[in-house]
Amino acid sequence: MNRTFQCSALFDDGNLCGESPLWDVARQKLYWTDAAGRKLYSCDLQSKRKNVVLDGFEVNGCALDESGGLILINNAGVWLWKHTNEPSLIADTCGTDRLQLNDCIADPQGRLLTGSCFYNPATEYELGKLFCVHSDGSAQVLDEGFHLANGLGFSSDGRTLYVTDSVVRKIYAYEYDPTTGQVSAKRIFVELGENDGLPDGLTVDAEEFVWSAEWYGSRISRYTPEGQLERWIEIPAKQTSSLAFGGPDLLDIFVTSAAKSEPMPVMPAGYDPDSGYFGGALFQVRAGIKGKAEYKTKFNIAGN
Repeated sequence: MNRTFQCSALFDDGNLCGESPLWDVARQKLYWTDAAGRKLYSCDLQSKRKNVVLDGFEVNGCALDESGGLILINNAGVWLWKHTNEPSLIADTCGTDRLQLNDCIADPQGRLLTGSCFYNPATEYELGKLFCVHSDGSAQVLDEGFHLANGLGFSSDGRTLYVTDSVVRKIYAYEYDPTTGQVSAKRIFVELGENDGLPDGLTVDAEEFVWSAEWYGSRISRYTPEGQLERWIEIPAKQTSSLAFGGPDLLDIFVTSAAKSEPMPVMPAGYDPDSGYFGGALFQVRAGIKGKAEYKTKFNIAGN
C-alpha cells in the first residue's frame, strides 16, 4: 500500500508545531500555522514567496470566511482576522464551557465546527466537546467525551462529518444535517492499533476518500469511504500533524509537521521521543489525486 510519490520539503522553518494547512482557491494561496511558535504563514505557490502574516498570536486551526478574512481558533476561543487588523474575538464560551479549541472546519452553510481539548496526561482532565458556532457567534454543543479533539472533514454532499479523537486513535463519522447543523448516528469510521501513530489532521478528497496525518507515524493515510486503509505515503518527519489539498489543480497535498518533541503515554511501543527528525517542515506531495475546496464560514457580527 505504500506507493512511491514525490514528497519534498517546501519550507523548513523549524515550526515547533506546524498545523492547519488551508488552501485559498480564490487567492491561490496556502496558509498554515506554527501553533506553538505563534505564527501564521502564507505562501504564493507560483512564486514560492512565503510570508509571516500574523506574528505573536496562537492559531490552532483556521477556516476561510466569506468576508475575505480568516476564522482562527485557539485556546482562548474563536476569532475573526481580516488580514490588516488584530484578530477580534467572536466567542470564548458556550454556556459554562470554555472554548479551548484545537481544530476547526466550516460547514456547507457557513457555520464553524470545532472541538475543545484539555488533554493533560499528568493529571485528570476535562473531556472535550464538539461545538457548532453559528454565524451570529452563538455556540452549541453537538457531542462530548473527546480526549484530544482533532481533525475534521466533510463528504462532498456535506452529509457526513468526520471528527478525530487522537488519544483513543479513532476517527468518528456522523450523519450531518447541513440545514440545522445537527449530528446523529455516530459511529467509529477508523480505529488504529496501539502500535500505530495517532490520527491527527484530516481532509477528504474529491473521490470521497478520507486522508489522515499520523502523529508519531511518519505518514499520511488514505481510507475508503467504508473506512478501509487504501494506501499510505511516508513523510520524513516523526510528528506528521495535518494535511490539505491545494495548488492550481488541487492535486498537491501539503503536510505540516512539528519540530518540538511531544512525548505522551500513548506513544507506540518502541517510539523514540529523544532522537531523530521530528519535523518542522512543510512538505509538498504530488500524489495525482484531486482534492476539493473547503467550505467558507459566513460570520455576520456587528463590529467585526
